[in-house]
Amino acid sequence: MTRKTLFNTFAIIIAAILLSSSSCEKRTPEPPPNPSDNDPDYRAKVFLRKEYMNVYYYWYKDVKDANAKLDPLNYDIYKFFDKMLYAKDRWSWMMDSESYLRSEEGTVTGTYGASISQPVKYYDDYDVKVRFVYPNSPFDKEGVTRGWTLTAIGGTATMELIRAGKFNSEYNKSPQQFTFTDEKGESHTFTTTSATELSTRSVLMSKVFTGEDFEGLTAPVGYMLYLKFNANMLDDIDEAMQKFREAGVKHLILDLRYNGGGDGRASQRIVDYVAPKSAIGQTYVIRKHNDLLASQDKYSKVEGIEGSLELDALYFITSKGSASASEMILNGLEPLMDVRHVGDTTYGKPNGMYVLMYPGENADYKRYNNGDFSNLKWVFLPICFYNQNKDFRDIPDEGIAPANYRPDDIYHDFGVSEDNIKACLTHIVSGIYPPLPEKTKATTKSSEKRPLKIALTEEETNSKYGSYTIPWKNR
Repeated sequence: MTRKTLFNTFAIIIAAILLSSSSCEKRTPEPPPNPSDNDPDYRAKVFLRKEYMNVYYYWYKDVKDANAKLDPLNYDIYKFFDKMLYAKDRWSWMMDSESYLRSEEGTVTGTYGASISQPVKYYDDYDVKVRFVYPNSPFDKEGVTRGWTLTAIGGTATMELIRAGKFNSEYNKSPQQFTFTDEKGESHTFTTTSATELSTRSVLMSKVFTGEDFEGLTAPVGYMLYLKFNANMLDDIDEAMQKFREAGVKHLILDLRYNGGGDGRASQRIVDYVAPKSAIGQTYVIRKHNDLLASQDKYSKVEGIEGSLELDALYFITSKGSASASEMILNGLEPLMDVRHVGDTTYGKPNGMYVLMYPGENADYKRYNNGDFSNLKWVFLPICFYNQNKDFRDIPDEGIAPANYRPDDIYHDFGVSEDNIKACLTHIVSGIYPPLPEKTKATTKSSEKRPLKIALTEEETNSKYGSYTIPWKNR
């Protein structure tokens, strides 16, 4: 072997060694990718499953094993939450921080300010009619009130839009032209713009009826149309109850037809005002948890409050829109006082939830409890307990049926001519409920083409409608 050959051989060996060394360096294991780099909600989903759903969720035993197999990276956070729910659970839901804070403030966005529906049940009427209007909303400024009929949108007949599947898209356009017919049959056409933000209150109306309003009344009767149990609007309750107290009200009509529930602090306030003094210290609701949280089972009691009413009877008006906290106080007060129930069967949400927030460490809850929500991102509302009254009676899943059924009379504004209110006043005067109203209201049903019913109310369109929430102070 020549010197040149030896040199070339040696160079090849050195090159091979260097190449091998370089190759080994390239095969050094890379650190595993951080899932949160690709999914900003990854940590929230892991926290939700481990700290909330595996502990607080009422049906945690039924879903824990299946939930452990779910890969958070395969779902957005809303779908991940829904995937973890028990098959029977049609009540749990979640929302982002902005939606939660708007709800607590009573702020509604992108709205004309009215609740509308078709009174098909009982009346067989397919007309789109107004159930109520928020004060200072675009419709309110145009004079629209309960009982008005929406006949056209953008110049096209309402039923034509419904048949074409275009009603909702046209109704939600802004600006838009609307044509209504009022209770006297007069037509009103106007163009308006939806409110970007509309501030609402929990009490839509409070009124005292006297013998001047309704023949036969010998004492004032209070009426309160309550839309939501909002703990940030307890003043609404206080003001109404003060009015009733000063008037010497002995009978109160609490109208919860469109109340989907809300915060337990507001329901406690109402209970303390309306329950008799003999009920102070007695249980009105029992919250039953899963076995992990059995120590949290709570017997909420009537505490009483300065300025409480001394009622002879309490009348509830309900409908399918009465859910959760509304059902809880109806069920809870029945064993404690003279309760009369008129209207339609309630929604059927016999349970409640804690307000579970993310981020959710104790330090975070300390900030939330001090009113600092700057870091809040998600709010989870899984079912955490079931409600019973002092007699251990549950709220039926199918809702609470009234003793005196009456359809929602959206042909009259709230007052002594409205059928449900009139029925309560008639019973107060005579001890007898009046006959049901005549079924001669419908106009659209006479059309040559068969009319259609669509979902318009929140209880129809929102599959997670209703809440009875208790703030959770610490994790």
